[in-house]
Amino acid sequence: MRKYIINRLLWMIVIVIATAFLIFSILYFTPGDPARYLLGTTASEADIAAKHEQMGLNDPYLVQLGRYMYDTFIRFDFGTSWVFEVPVYSELASRLPRTLIIGLFAMVLNVIVGLSLGIFAGTHSGKWQDSLTMAIAMVFVSCPDFWVALMMILLFTARLGWLPAYGIDSWKCYIMPIIASSLGGVANNARQTRSSILEVFRADYITTARAKGQVEKKVVLHHMLPNALMPIITSLGTGLSRIVAGSAVIEAVFSIPGVGQYMLTSVNYRDYPAVRACVLFFAVFAAIVMLLVDLVYAFVDPRIKAKYDSGRK
Repeated sequence: MRKYIINRLLWMIVIVIATAFLIFSILYFTPGDPARYLLGTTASEADIAAKHEQMGLNDPYLVQLGRYMYDTFIRFDFGTSWVFEVPVYSELASRLPRTLIIGLFAMVLNVIVGLSLGIFAGTHSGKWQDSLTMAIAMVFVSCPDFWVALMMILLFTARLGWLPAYGIDSWKCYIMPIIASSLGGVANNARQTRSSILEVFRADYITTARAKGQVEKKVVLHHMLPNALMPIITSLGTGLSRIVAGSAVIEAVFSIPGVGQYMLTSVNYRDYPAVRACVLFFAVFAAIVMLLVDLVYAFVDPRIKAKYDSGRK
C-alpha cells in the first residue's frame, strides 16, 4: 500500500513540474510584448528597454525558465504581479477562500443530488421516472455554465429580486454561483451513477439478496452502490477539478473576486507571473484531487491493495 501511495505522489510531482514548464513556455513564445502593453503606445523605446530589464525579459529562454523553476519550486515564490505590483502569493491567498467555497459547496450538491437522481433513475429503469430524470440531466449537460448563470440572474435578480447579481456582500451572493457551478456536475454524476447501477442491477448477488427477503432500500445501499462506486468516484473527482478549474467563467459572470477572475484579468493585461501562478494552482489542485481519488480506489477496490501487497512479499 505504501508503494502505491509513493507511486502516485511521484506522478503528481511530475505532472506539476510539467505543467509549470508548459505554461512558462507557452507564455514565453506567445506573440506580443508585455512591457509595451503595460507602458502603452506612447512609451519611448528607452522606457520599454528599461522595463524589459526590470521584468527580466532580456535574458535568454533557458535563463528565464531556470529562474522561474528555482523561484517556484525551491523558494516557493510566485513573483510579483507586473500590473498590480503586489506579490502574487498574497493575491492568491486572499482570493482562494472564495473559489474554494463555491467549488466545495457545488461538489456537495453534486454528490447529494447527483447520486440520488442516478440511483432513482437506475432503480426505475425503463419507466417514466427514468426517462424524465435523464431528460433533465441531458438539458443541464448541454447548457453552458455561463448561460445558466445569466438566466439565473435574469430570473432571480432582475425579475424576482430575490438574490444579488454580483459581489460577495453576504452569504446570499454565493447561492447562484454555487448552483450554476453544480448543475452540469449533477447531471454528469446522475448519468454515471445510473449507468453504474444498471451494470449491477441484475447481478447474481443482487438477485440472491432479494431472494433472502431484504428490503429494496437495503439492497441498493448495501449491495448495489458499493459495487458501483469505482466509476462514480472517478466522476466525482473529475467533477471537483472541473468546478474549481472552471471557476473563471462563473466568477466573471457574478463578479466574484476569486482565483478564476484573477487569472482572467491577468491574461487580459499580460500579467505573466499571475497567469503562471493561477495555472499552476489549478494544476496542483487537480493533481491533489486525482491523488485522493486514487487513494480511495486503493481502499475501495481490494484488487489494488492485493496487487501491491503481493509485490511487497
